[in-house]
Amino acid sequence: MKITYKIEELEDVAKQLIENFTCKTILFEGEMGTGKTTLIKALVKQLGSKDEVSSPTFSIVNEYKIMNSNIYHFDMYRIENEIDALNFGFDDYLNSNSWIFIEWPKIITNLIVENVDFISISLEKNTSRTLKLSQNINLTEQKPMSTENLT
Repeated sequence: MKITYKIEELEDVAKQLIENFTCKTILFEGEMGTGKTTLIKALVKQLGSKDEVSSPTFSIVNEYKIMNSNIYHFDMYRIENEIDALNFGFDDYLNSNSWIFIEWPKIITNLIVENVDFISISLEKNTSRTLKLSQNINLTEQKPMSTENLT
């Protein structure tokens, strides 16, 4: 699925994505400033959270409450290796059956054994964004892998 949108259309884009997700773990790739966190903010809202969404760049993970569950929002930009992720309990989050949104996932893809959905976002010249949703990706079949292969 490919969608080109302007920022004012983000609420509708989030609704459309949620209707098409096949997994609760979503990986987000895109250059700095393409709108990964902004898209996640819209997704969290559409999933029913009233929490304030912000980038977890320094905290690595933010938690948002929704009815009967949580959403975990990761930013793996500062993670240097898989051991760093395991040291803060990343595998426990993966086993939580909660929504998991991961920005900059390349360093931790080998830790993910469940299927995922993958969103790649790019900024267009006219300030619109184009995203591509790849659904139900089995990372274990693609290892060793790079998320660049998914776009």
